[in-house]
Amino acid sequence: MAVKAGWTGRVFEDFEVGDVYEHPVGRTVLDADNIWFTCLTMNTNPTHLDAEYSKRTQFGQRLVNSCFTLALVTGQSVIDLTVNGVANLGWDDVRLPNPLFEGDTVYSRSEVLEARVSKSKPSVGIVRVKTTGYNQTGVTVIEFNRTFMVYRRGHVPHAPRPAQK
Repeated sequence: MAVKAGWTGRVFEDFEVGDVYEHPVGRTVLDADNIWFTCLTMNTNPTHLDAEYSKRTQFGQRLVNSCFTLALVTGQSVIDLTVNGVANLGWDDVRLPNPLFEGDTVYSRSEVLEARVSKSKPSVGIVRVKTTGYNQTGVTVIEFNRTFMVYRRGHVPHAPRPAQK
């Protein structure tokens, strides 16, 4: 039996301005996701928690917590962008042009806007992307720019693996 190496992620040199990554895994948002996230973050707005209240709003149902949407879409991008990330440096221009509802499925893509070698840390590069999250009908529910540091080739730390028994 041969051991096959798994995906180890992109390094700085793999990013080129204009590249677009269609992130491979969609995610259907459950009511439990929305309620748990809202409770964990102490967001007391009833539009995320109270179905009866939410029925009386312009949306007629609970809205998914926008911070959950940001976290989910960022997470969807990790497989393509930051498996070898060092740190996120910022999220800018976050826009939520359309609501996300419980039961919607979210997909996402990212476009590389900028890539440069770090001036202060030669083992990493800095990449800026525009990420868009959209629902099952193609309607954009979030878009943002994210800047992150990612290791350069030859500088990714190797995770220790226990010896097989």
